[in-house]
Amino acid sequence: MKKGLTLTDILVTVVISIVFAIIYKLWGPLYYAVKPFGFQVEQLIYGMWFIAATVAFLIIRKPGVALIAEIAAASGEFIAGSEWGLEVLLYGVAQGLGAELIFALFLYKRFSLGVVSLAAIGSCAASLVMDVYKGYITDLALWNLTLLISARTIGSILIAGIFAYYLVKALEKTGVTDLVRPASADDYKALED
Repeated sequence: MKKGLTLTDILVTVVISIVFAIIYKLWGPLYYAVKPFGFQVEQLIYGMWFIAATVAFLIIRKPGVALIAEIAAASGEFIAGSEWGLEVLLYGVAQGLGAELIFALFLYKRFSLGVVSLAAIGSCAASLVMDVYKGYITDLALWNLTLLISARTIGSILIAGIFAYYLVKALEKTGVTDLVRPASADDYKALED
């Protein structure tokens, strides 16, 4: 397998990202629908905005894929008319970098549930840095800020970590990913780690 990104890798990453861009666009109204419940419940579903990076990386398994996936998904969400405007692009870059950093720490050679969950947390941390930059979370009371960070982290692990991991595992069992990356016995073993 070639180490660098090929045109096919980039195109598949963009296609994955387009699917998630549509989901991201549809996720906004759901996010606002659960917000009235209070206690930062909406943060439990925030992790959906990080999933393009983890899914694309698990499928392609090459450096740069997580970043490209988040930027492409955020761009697609913007083009589809995101209620957050151009801001989604900044978040996409930050969230993609957060996941990419974690995959880089493991030299792009670990594809376990733990690593993917850490990448989800990396994206989560990047989104929180962006929120601090925007200024709105710094005004929260400590208990409310703690609740927000905890809920977003848990949601990130559940959606962009665990769900992404098992989604790709299911795709691999169907053979869909064989077109991009033939799954070997080592691949299945790595997913079980």
